[in-house]
Amino acid sequence: MAASEDSSALYPFFILSMLAIPLVPHTFFKLLNTITRKAKTIHCQCSLCSHSRKCRKSIFKRISTISTCSNVAFLLLWAFVVIIVYHITHTSYEIQAFEPFSILGLDPGASDSEIKKAYRKLSILYHPDKNPEPEAHNYFVSFISKAYQALTDPVSRENYQKYGHPDGRQGFRMGIALPYFLMNSYGSSGGVVLLGIVGICIILPLTIAVAYLSWSSKYSGNYVMYQTLVTYFQSMKPSLAPSKVWEIFIKSAEFRKIPVRKRDSEPIQNLFGMVRRELNMESKKDQSLFWKQDPGLVKIAVIPRPPIGRGLLRPAIGAIELSQNIVQAVPLRAREVVEGNLDGIAAFLQLPHFTKTTTKKIFPKKVQTFQELRDMSMQERSQLLSQAAGFSLTQVHDIEIVLESLPSITLEVSLKTEGEEEIQEGDFTTMYAWINLKRGNNLKSSLPHSPYYPFYKEENYYLILADSATNEVWISQKVNFMDEDSAVRSAKKLIARMKELLGATDQEISEAVKFVAEKVKNGSRQVIGKLLAPGEGTYNLTAYCLCDSWIGCDVKTDIKVEVFKKNRDIKANESTSIEQEIEEVDEDYDSEYSDDDDENEKKMIQ
Repeated sequence: MAASEDSSALYPFFILSMLAIPLVPHTFFKLLNTITRKAKTIHCQCSLCSHSRKCRKSIFKRISTISTCSNVAFLLLWAFVVIIVYHITHTSYEIQAFEPFSILGLDPGASDSEIKKAYRKLSILYHPDKNPEPEAHNYFVSFISKAYQALTDPVSRENYQKYGHPDGRQGFRMGIALPYFLMNSYGSSGGVVLLGIVGICIILPLTIAVAYLSWSSKYSGNYVMYQTLVTYFQSMKPSLAPSKVWEIFIKSAEFRKIPVRKRDSEPIQNLFGMVRRELNMESKKDQSLFWKQDPGLVKIAVIPRPPIGRGLLRPAIGAIELSQNIVQAVPLRAREVVEGNLDGIAAFLQLPHFTKTTTKKIFPKKVQTFQELRDMSMQERSQLLSQAAGFSLTQVHDIEIVLESLPSITLEVSLKTEGEEEIQEGDFTTMYAWINLKRGNNLKSSLPHSPYYPFYKEENYYLILADSATNEVWISQKVNFMDEDSAVRSAKKLIARMKELLGATDQEISEAVKFVAEKVKNGSRQVIGKLLAPGEGTYNLTAYCLCDSWIGCDVKTDIKVEVFKKNRDIKANESTSIEQEIEEVDEDYDSEYSDDDDENEKKMIQ
């Protein structure tokens, strides 16, 4: 009885431990993620973006965002922990030593007659013949009788004086820290412990494993369904025109999961119902992660394909242009060529308050290209917009804010074989590229103007080295300007590793690292790619830098590459060593400088 009561009294410590083991690390990582989360305040300050749904939420929307099931459960668990801690701090858990005089209600040094008198008095209350209650029986046997023996029996008295207990030395005692109401009258936990072991050690891990396998069997590492990636790969053809990429995008499996919301109008609900019945679609929660992540069209387009082992240029450009139109909510038909302008009026329509009608008032009569509008002085542009297009001063101010946040990109690209004056067929050739970004508002990183896009969208830039004549992508790399600290660390590590491989001195490495770090801080990103030089010949390549968020900001530069016939040998072991070192550099580079995660996707598609 005593052992079970002691163990039962300690059950709050057991519950507190079980809660703290997962809750404390989860809280730590949650706070760390909140602290290190990229600030979302660097967004467009025009009136359209400031009043958009993602920037200006109702009180109900803000409460619903905070009060998600996971957050509510998280707060309730911490509230329960606080209650348990309060209970523990206000409850005494002192282990009381065996005190026979106290048990019998006597003062230390009482005479034998007083001891016998107290024993007889307690026996009337707790003896099994007088009190049939099991608790009384246990208390009489475990405490009263032993206390009397400790004070009257010579052997028990000697054990008590030596070991503090009439039964002699007490062994190590273990108990189950369960509340008393889960234990029977004899202090046994029955099947509770067995059920706990089965639930925690077997059922819980199996449930988590089944849930994870069920989810991972459908989604890739960037929250895109495998079914979608397979559809993309099978539908992506070399002859696919950029303007037709949207036909592949709408085949995404995620679109079959779009739910019918109660606030949707009746015609929309009927339309969704009809489409689902026709296509046997399922109703599921909104797949917002699909829109927050890169849907994968670009990565599928640039995946090397046999027999040459290179990606497809035109579908890749089309996928990025489609992303631009979606982010800016500009119809694809706005890209139709007008007066020789390849982007049509799409670049104008991304500006606030611009419509097809207002665009025709200035284009192509007043300005020939979108870049010409950007290159105007603020005074000239303001006069043109207010007089020719009829915009108010407030609308002109909004347009100026967006134009100042538009990125201006310059691209520097070179290819060479390290340690050699010329590129020969079969050489491991290195591409060095610098992407330099500037804005009118002097911000290095900024979220794009996207008032109709439902989520905060970061700018991503794709550097693609390709042969436009053969539609082949040689090198592709995704670059982001949001995290400057990470970019500096990665660039330092990359350039130091490359210089070490080339046998540079410590001073040369230090100078190169300092130069690269300063350049990255000034708004540039370095991209280093590796490729195996093709056969002898002259190759007219083009380096593209394409933004997935803005229309009309893409740049390209032509590169002429001369590949000579092989006239030098590389030993087999040296070639293997170089290749391994290049792979290591590329792995470090991709893991820290780019957030592409397509290894699983490539394996799945293959």
